[in-house]
Formats: sequence, C-alpha cells, structure tokens
Amino acid sequence: MEHPENSEEYKGLQVNSGVEQQSIVNPYLKHGRYRRREMTVGEMVEGIVKGDITVLSQAVTLVESIHPDHYARAQEVIDRCLPYSGKSVRIGISGVPGAGKSTSIDEFGIHLLKEKGGRLAVLAIDPSSERSKGSILGDKTRMEKLAVHPDSFIRPSPSAGSLGGVARKTRETIILCEAAGFDKIFVETVGVGQSETACHSMVDFFLLIQVAGTGDELQGIKRGIMEISDGIVINKCDGDNVDRCQMAATNFRNALHFFPMPESGWTPKVLCYSGFYGTGVKEVWDMIYQYFDFVKANGYFDYRRNEQAKYWMYETINENLRMHFYNNPEIKERLITAEQDVLQGRQTSFIAAQRLLDSYFNSL
Repeated sequence: MEHPENSEEYKGLQVNSGVEQQSIVNPYLKHGRYRRREMTVGEMVEGIVKGDITVLSQAVTLVESIHPDHYARAQEVIDRCLPYSGKSVRIGISGVPGAGKSTSIDEFGIHLLKEKGGRLAVLAIDPSSERSKGSILGDKTRMEKLAVHPDSFIRPSPSAGSLGGVARKTRETIILCEAAGFDKIFVETVGVGQSETACHSMVDFFLLIQVAGTGDELQGIKRGIMEISDGIVINKCDGDNVDRCQMAATNFRNALHFFPMPESGWTPKVLCYSGFYGTGVKEVWDMIYQYFDFVKANGYFDYRRNEQAKYWMYETINENLRMHFYNNPEIKERLITAEQDVLQGRQTSFIAAQRLLDSYFNSL
C-alpha cells in the first residue's frame, strides 16, 4: 500500500529513502590487527619471575601444547625458570570421585593462607573424554574462596589421556609456579582411585581423601593407592554421618597394619573432617606439619626430592622417544600399512609393532 505521506495533500512533505543496514563488523578493522604479540622466551621468564599471573598462564599453555614448534621454546622457558624453583611445599590430593576433593582444597587452601601466609597454586587435573577428547575443567567453580583470593592461582588442566591421575606436563607446571613465587603447590588428581603413582612422584606429601561406606578392611588392603599415601582423611564427617566416618577410620587404621613400614619411617594417620563445614581442617594440617618435621629431621625429604628428579629424567626420555618415533616420516607411512595388516589378520599386533620398531631403529 502506498504511504499516505506521498499523497497530494502532503505535497510539501519530503520522505527520504531508508539507510541500508550496516554490518556489525567494523570495515576498517584489519584482520590480525589486534592479535597478541608472541612473547620472547626472555620476556616470558621475566614475567614469571615477577609473579605476573597472565604471563604464567601463557607459559603453562605453552608447556602443555603438543605442537612440535612449541616444544623447544617451552623447554627453554623451563630451563631458565629452574634456578628459581624447588622452594615450595608440594602436596598431592587424591580420592574417589565425589569424595569432595575440590571442596576440601578450598577449605585447606584458605586455612593455609590464613595460618602461614605466602602464595598458593592449585593444579586441578580434569579427566578427558575418551570419545570427544574434551574436558569440562570445572573444578575451579567449586573453589569459591580460593578463586577470588589474591594470593591463589588455580589452573585446571585436562589429563589428555595421561595415566597416573595427573596431566602430561604437571611436573613442568610445578616448576613454573615455583618460579612465579608460589611457595605452596596443591596437585589435585582426577580421582581414578588406584593408580596415582605419577602424582606421588612429584609431591612431598600425598593425601588420600576417602568417604564412609567404601568397604571393610579387606577393600582397604586391596587398594594400591593406600600404600603410597602419607595421610588418609575421611570427609563428610558431619550430621548423621559422624558414626559411619569414625567406623570407616577404624577400618582404614586396621588395614594400614597389614602394609609394610613406608620408606620414610612415617606411619600414615587416619583423621575425620568435614570439608563442607570446615571442621577438623586444623587437625589435618597439624598432621601434615608433623610429617614435614619428621621427614626433614631424618633426611627423607631431600632424598625423596632427588629420587623424584631421577624418576622424571627417565620419564622425559620415554616421552621424547615416543614422540620421535611417531613423528618419524617413514614410520608415519608404514603405520597405515601395518594397521591394515593387523585389521585384516595378515599379521598379529605384536609382530606389526616389532617390525615397526626394527624399521625405526634401522633408520637411525
């Protein structure tokens, strides 16, 4: 229908045509104009040593990258940060899913910062999906107090298929955090239950969080993770659950009698507490302080640090050999043929693997 303002009676009225809808993208904005400048190794190390959280986060991302071009830069950053590391207290925290690890870390961390001061870094490892390869990385949402504390740094990382309850580069991340001035490091494992030996090999104290109703003494004996625990705590000891937690603590104490004496000479203790209400947290830290006094007095603290350094030397060799093998151009071509031979039954998996390894070593 014709607009009424265009009729003869409105002869003096002039109607202008509308303006064409403009794009929401600034036409003067050039692609890549505001791309972040890549920091040099020297600038990154300088920022880390100054305690810049933004630079530290970028460095951790660089270290966790699997891109071949990033490996050399990451190793140089770690090497230059190494002289500033080693001055922290490293505590590993593990437990079954739902035991309250993240909530407990929030309470433990706040108590530690109030009592001892300093700075705290929390490395929370989240399990990666075997199907989508993604991770939720939502542990930080449960650490409401630490998330806003000015002296804390929380870094969620995906496990990315790594075994042992920690991420592939957690050890290197600890070095970067120590260089940034964090004198207390928490490493929260994915909570797979029985195979956190990798976490045990990078911390000074390994704390196992349990809940009531997980079984009797026999179940406790079968859990290999209890053999490497320096302390066991029963969470959710509140309300109507107090008696069950006390009974569970008794069962775990009985189970510990069947284990040989740890190399440190320390007898692991079993305590109850409530991470939600924050009760019993002081007693847990008193136990941890007693442990550190004990192992520093008998020299086991330094011995364990040295053994861990040796362990990770061999782990780095294994990882580099594996990466070099799969990045070999000849192996990449032969892998496709080997896969087809195995799938079609022309050769077994073991023979295919041995032939690939023989081909790799012959090409060196």
